[in-house]
Amino acid sequence: MILTALSVSGPTFGWVLLGVLLRRVGLVKQQHVDAIARLAFNAALPLLLFISAAAVDYSRVTDARYLLAGIVATLLTLGASWIYCRWRGFALDDTGIFMQASYRSNLAIVGIALCHAAYGEAGLALAALPLAVMTALYNVLAVAVLNATLGGQRSPGAMILGMLRNPLLIGIALGVAASLASWQLPPLFTHAGDALSNYFLPLTLVSIGGAIKLNTLHRLGRLTWEAAIWRLCVGPALGMAVALGMGVEGPPLGVLFLLLASPVAAASFVMVVAARGNGTLAANIIILTTLLCGLTATAGFLLLVWLGLVGEVV
Repeated sequence: MILTALSVSGPTFGWVLLGVLLRRVGLVKQQHVDAIARLAFNAALPLLLFISAAAVDYSRVTDARYLLAGIVATLLTLGASWIYCRWRGFALDDTGIFMQASYRSNLAIVGIALCHAAYGEAGLALAALPLAVMTALYNVLAVAVLNATLGGQRSPGAMILGMLRNPLLIGIALGVAASLASWQLPPLFTHAGDALSNYFLPLTLVSIGGAIKLNTLHRLGRLTWEAAIWRLCVGPALGMAVALGMGVEGPPLGVLFLLLASPVAAASFVMVVAARGNGTLAANIIILTTLLCGLTATAGFLLLVWLGLVGEVV
């Protein structure tokens, strides 16, 4: 049982730790990390998500409760984090950063990698729809939260235009359209998907580790740790409570947990800086959650496996 949980999280976070080590010894430079991140966001991940979304027969998708549970859990986490921040007396500027970190998980890289490790291609197919919907929701909520707490001036029109230009959402939308049009993917796409899953996802995870600067860890404050607990523990726990209450079980429950249990997305840092907020705090939360997620995601998935709630793991 423990080996089952480790087989899911171990490979994913093993690559991240390798990236940390390679950065430490000087074999990975910041320019390498930036180049891989650009390639992943603009080409490799959109193609992988297109292939996964196109492989789904949506006429047979009759149970989208896990998607609805993810949406409800995100909104519930956001509202609960606001109440917590008011109770703790955090400054309004820090409240916005904390709230965004509480719900905004790294769906597109770490979440996808965990789902693939747990359920193979079926996991990618299950993750495609919630990734598209929740990524859009994350962006809408981030703009609203940061505008309210940091005074950011990004307009709704600019936000919508940015989402329409998001390569990940474009890839998923094209994949769904291809599936609904009953377009059979050529073998070339299948082979490309296998190659991206087996080779490029690990490289992307290495780049995440390479972006972590360990010399900043001694400056982490209490607020950073509390935000990490919310992202890695409170958020996933609320998500599982909602999903179980809605009757979600099996692989959909496992996929939802792995998506919700991922560390804070790097996009949260970009949006905080754009809103002229405390970029150091946002970056520290990303670093800490990325380092701790291997432990928390493993423990949470182990509990779900032990309870027999997440189905067969590959």
